Amino acid sequence: MRRAGGLLLALALSGCATVDRAEAPQEPACPAGQEHLRTAQLFFGRSVGQTPTVSEAAFDQFVDQEITPRFPDGLTILDGGGQWRGSENQLIREAAKVVLIVLPRKGDAPQKINAVRDAYKKRFSQETVLLITQAACVSF
Repeated sequence: MRRAGGLLLALALSGCATVDRAEAPQEPACPAGQEHLRTAQLFFGRSVGQTPTVSEAAFDQFVDQEITPRFPDGLTILDGGGQWRGSENQLIREAAKVVLIVLPRKGDAPQKINAVRDAYKKRFSQETVLLITQAACVSF
């Protein structure tokens, strides 16, 4: 029976493909009227450990002072919640804000995003601000 289980596992794993990380991902084919741009999703935790520390007013002030000046064309803010494993290997559950930004074609968007992340970590004593960027088809 162990042989059969091992064989099934070997067969299942042999079907997995590896991706050459040197290959650049292809941009999606955009429908007519849309263009290729990139989006950024920033995940801002609102607690340190189990203690809420970032109020709605404090987060709004942060958006007004740090994010909006860097990305004046607009953004979307969503309420969220999640969990992650902190630096002390402890599971942390907390409320979060998710900020979605369609990045401009030109300029220094990566530097601006990193400045926002650094400012938040410093102001609110956060270990990290999760960032996801991806290609997108966008129409305004």
